[in-house]
Amino acid sequence: MSEDAAARGVGSARPQYSVDSPDDLSYGPDGLLPVVVQDASTKEVLMLAYADAEAVRRTIATRTTWFWSRSRRAYWNKGASSGNIQTVVEIRYDCDADALLVLVDPAGPACHTGERSCFFRSLESNNQRRDLRRDLRRDRLDDRRD
Repeated sequence: MSEDAAARGVGSARPQYSVDSPDDLSYGPDGLLPVVVQDASTKEVLMLAYADAEAVRRTIATRTTWFWSRSRRAYWNKGASSGNIQTVVEIRYDCDADALLVLVDPAGPACHTGERSCFFRSLESNNQRRDLRRDLRRDRLDDRRD
């Protein structure tokens, strides 16, 4: 192992980074990092978005999720207009401090389509899409029969 790798903690079981503020996170060249949003109760992944240091600061300060909209080039407080606020339960960062996992208590659907999760479709290995909404409805019907 090179001295540089050892200095960065590569190959060690110890955490590589200590983060005390949003400025300590490792942002990409565009100043953003990916944020995975997960329901704190069900552990379902709700969405993926991007944040810069200011969006992370706003999330910490308000305890609601804030992101940077790459298409609109503006800050975005999830649910501010729809009412589908995501109340932050916990914010975690990964081993490289270049991605966040935000555990939330959602007030409604996360997806702009009205789906609970943005990940409601499946791309099968045979390249056929399967609509998970249909499967979830079928599962709910089966649960009612039990």
